[in-house]
Amino acid sequence: VQILLKLWRNGFSLDDGELRSYSDPTNAQFLESVKRGEIPVELQRLVHGGQVNLDMEDHQEQEYVKPRLRFKAFSGEGQKLGSLTPEIVSTPSSPEEEEKSILNAPVLIDDSMPATKIQIRLADGSRLIQRFNQTHRIKDIREFIIQSRPAFAATDFVLVTTFPNRELTDESLTLQEADILNTVILQQLK
Repeated sequence: VQILLKLWRNGFSLDDGELRSYSDPTNAQFLESVKRGEIPVELQRLVHGGQVNLDMEDHQEQEYVKPRLRFKAFSGEGQKLGSLTPEIVSTPSSPEEEEKSILNAPVLIDDSMPATKIQIRLADGSRLIQRFNQTHRIKDIREFIIQSRPAFAATDFVLVTTFPNRELTDESLTLQEADILNTVILQQLK
């Protein structure tokens, strides 16, 4: 083990550790061992009987300055928590949006079939979040938007995925076939 002992005007430090006062009896005993050419007991315990290479630097003309900590990147192991697909949670940003979200049209869900949640960001800035079965079709999302916001019934719009943007032109595809399970869909006016 390589250890650097730095002697300062007001104490000593090991490697880039804290300043240790010369007046502390434990520290004085440590330095006496070094002066005699012995490895201090503290370091012997540290290396469990291994070899110690003790280098010294003389900084006795200087006051101890705490070294800046060097950045050490995380080197541990990560763990995933929760499901593979994130739950989409949204809160209304205004009372008007909160009222609009109450007007969501009901979608019939077959609980025996796999389901998904789709967040729809509408052209007016509001959002809808709805559960669908994976077998529902893209046209069901369009109908849900029109039923929830009747103002869009007379408006020509397209549905688009988020990055990478892809227009959902074939509305006969199921949500699973269109690969839009647990995603965000954007409504864009034509």
